Amino acid sequence: MNFLELVKARYSVRNYEERPIEQNKLDYIMECVRLAPSAVNFQPWKFAVITEKKLLEALKSAYPREWIKTAPCIIVACGDHNVAWHRKLDNKDHTDVDVSIAVEHLCLAAAEQGLGTCWVCNFDVPLCKEILGLPANIEPVALVPVGYPASQEVPEKNRKPLQDILF
Repeated sequence: MNFLELVKARYSVRNYEERPIEQNKLDYIMECVRLAPSAVNFQPWKFAVITEKKLLEALKSAYPREWIKTAPCIIVACGDHNVAWHRKLDNKDHTDVDVSIAVEHLCLAAAEQGLGTCWVCNFDVPLCKEILGLPANIEPVALVPVGYPASQEVPEKNRKPLQDILF
C-alpha cells in the first residue's frame, strides 16, 4: 500500500471488535510515534497505552459515549509545556502541534497494521489527569481508541476539493 492509499484507508473508527491487539502491533505503532518530528526535536510528549481492563474502564468515563466502550485499548497522548519549543518572536507554544504530529503517526501506523483509531479531543481533561495520576506539567491532549474495526467497510470521506484549499 502506498502512502496515498494508506491515508485514504484511515478513518475515524467508532465501533471495535472484541479482541485484544497483539503486543507486537502496539510496539510497532509506538515506534512510529517515537520517530515523529517535533519543533527543535524537543519531543514534548508522553503516551500512556491503556489496555488493563480496570484502568481502561475508568478512562472511558472521561468520554461518556457508548461507542468508546468497545475499544480494547486507549492511547492517551500528553504534552509537556515545560519541554516544548516556544517561538522566540511571539512565544507560541508548540506542544499541541508536536503532539498532533505524533498522534497522526499513531493513527496512520495503526491503519497500516489493520487497526482503527479515532482522535478524541472533547474529553474531561481533569478527570483523565486524575485517573492517570499525571503531574501538573503533563496535559492530556487527545484520547486515541485503538482496535480492530467492527466493520471492514471504509466510509467515503467528505473532503473539500483541492482547489478550495490552495491559494
